[in-house]
Amino acid sequence: MSAFDRFVMVDWSGGNDTGPRPRKDAIWIGEAGQDPEYHRNRAQAEDRLTSLIRAALSGGHRLLIGFDFPFAYPRGFTADVLGCADPLAFWAHLETLVEDSPKSNNRFDIGAGFNRRYGGTGPFWGNGLRRDIPGLPRTKTGYTNPFPDRRACESHAKGTFTCWQMAGAGAVGSQVIMGLPVLERLRQRFAGQVAVWPFEGLDRPVALVEIWPGLINDAVRAATGPDNIRDAVQVSLLARALSRLAPDRLADMLAVDAPHEGWILGLGHEKELLDACR
Repeated sequence: MSAFDRFVMVDWSGGNDTGPRPRKDAIWIGEAGQDPEYHRNRAQAEDRLTSLIRAALSGGHRLLIGFDFPFAYPRGFTADVLGCADPLAFWAHLETLVEDSPKSNNRFDIGAGFNRRYGGTGPFWGNGLRRDIPGLPRTKTGYTNPFPDRRACESHAKGTFTCWQMAGAGAVGSQVIMGLPVLERLRQRFAGQVAVWPFEGLDRPVALVEIWPGLINDAVRAATGPDNIRDAVQVSLLARALSRLAPDRLADMLAVDAPHEGWILGLGHEKELLDACR
C-alpha cells in the first residue's frame, strides 16, 4: 500500500437539514491542514465529497476519507436479509430503500421494515418521530434481537453505541442507514477508483474507512474551548493525527481482518493517535 497524500474526516448526521448557522450534531468535514467545513444536509455534503474525490484523482493524489459510523452490522444480519454476508451488497440494497431530502427521510420506516421480518420487536429500536411506526419500538421495553448487539470491534471500544439504536442520545443507527447509501453512490460514481476498508484491498487512489473520534477523546476535550464546536474540533484533530503517522504505522493500523463486520481505524492504537494529535 502506497502512502496517502490527503486525509479527510467526516462527522456524519442521520437527521434533517440543520440550517445555515454552524452547529453541533450536524455534518462536519475536516481535512488535515484546512479549516473544518460545516454542511447543513447530506446532499450538500455528498456534493462536497464528490468534489474532493474528483480533485484528488485529477491531481494524482491518494485520498483517505473517514466516516464516523459503522460500515456493517453485527454478524448474521446481512446474510439473513440478503442471503450473502457481503457488506457492500447491503450498501447497494440500502441505497435502493432510502428516500432522502433535506427536510425528511424514511430511515425509521426502513428500520421498522427490517424489524417486521423478526416479529416487530427488534433488532432496531428508537422511533424519533411523533407518529407511531408499527414494528419499531420507541424504547427497549419488550425488545428482542436475534443478532449480536454489537460488532467485535465495538466490544473493544468503550463508549460506542450499538447500530441498532435509531434515536436518543448517542444513537448511531440513523447515521448508518442514511450514510451507507451516500458511500455507495460515491463508489459507483468513481467505480474502480474507490476501495472500502477493510472489505477491499487498498490498491486504489481513494479509501473509505470507518472512524470513531472517541479514540482521541482526551485530545478533543483538551482542544475544545467554550466557543468551539466539538464535532468540528474532532474531525480536524483526527485528520491531522492520521496525516502525521509514518506510512508503515498507518499500514499497521489498516492491517485488519474483519471481512463481514468492519473495524474502527486506529482501534488498539489510541496512544499513538493521541501522541500524533499533539
